[in-house]
Amino acid sequence: MAERFDLQGRHGKSRVRVSRVWRRPAAAGGHLFVEWSVAVSVVSDCLPSYTSDDNSAIVATDSIKNTVYVKAKECTEVVSMEEFAVILGRHFTSVYPQVSEATVTITERPWERVLVDGKPHSHGFKLGSEKHSTEVIVKKSGSLLINSGIQGYSLLKTTQSGFEGFVRDRYTLLPETKERIVATEVTAWWRYPFEHVSQLPSKPFCFTQRYQDLKKVLADTFFGPPDVGVYSPSVQNTLYLMGREVLTRFPDIASIQLRMPNLHFLPVNLSGKENPGLVKFADDVYMPTDEPHGTIEATLTRANSKL
Repeated sequence: MAERFDLQGRHGKSRVRVSRVWRRPAAAGGHLFVEWSVAVSVVSDCLPSYTSDDNSAIVATDSIKNTVYVKAKECTEVVSMEEFAVILGRHFTSVYPQVSEATVTITERPWERVLVDGKPHSHGFKLGSEKHSTEVIVKKSGSLLINSGIQGYSLLKTTQSGFEGFVRDRYTLLPETKERIVATEVTAWWRYPFEHVSQLPSKPFCFTQRYQDLKKVLADTFFGPPDVGVYSPSVQNTLYLMGREVLTRFPDIASIQLRMPNLHFLPVNLSGKENPGLVKFADDVYMPTDEPHGTIEATLTRANSKL
């Protein structure tokens, strides 16, 4: 008897690059420009295409790519990339009977409006650093999952950080300290509470503003007050306080995952036989290095969350 196999498949299109301009008058804030890299993956009842030569149920990946541009054209009003991802997901799960689920992932290139003489330019933009991403899963039943995130959010402070009281054994060479530079490149993912397309607010929810507000809360918690800062006894503690503040400030965030590598700035001491005090460290000269680096991550979830 021939052996039977279970087969599950999905297909889609990745790295579909699309830009959109909404040409608003200067009095209404000026032009709005976005550049997105879109990936769409669908779960589809097209198994015969895998097991035989029957391609009749396949939604071609070229059609998926073209749909991204068509839907971008149809968005005559400004939409966030989360909203755009939901639009795409609902399209594929409603138009094609064989598609039961669509996952849409979008990463936004960080174009920022420039300031000229201290004033926002109506149509000028410069490229920033950290990237805003989202992953949206839409099922034919209307079930919905929206995760958004930030990548490459680099933060550093030159004091108000230490690391003491950790495990010491024969493998330990790291000295304890109450004074060090602390630097990290934050990656964060947070989940919105909407679990069905019917739960999306009738008045558009401003995902983009929530991203900007959340990014500010992460930075403010990391740095502390501008005049005195806040002491960090470990990256772990700072990470927890950042996540806790996000969940406290934003009830529409169900959970947040933070990954914060500890990027090292090592004290420089240089000496030799002929010059024993060539460079003597005095909290001033450091050697930056990010390889190897410590990796610290955690997820904070509300106690009443289903996750």
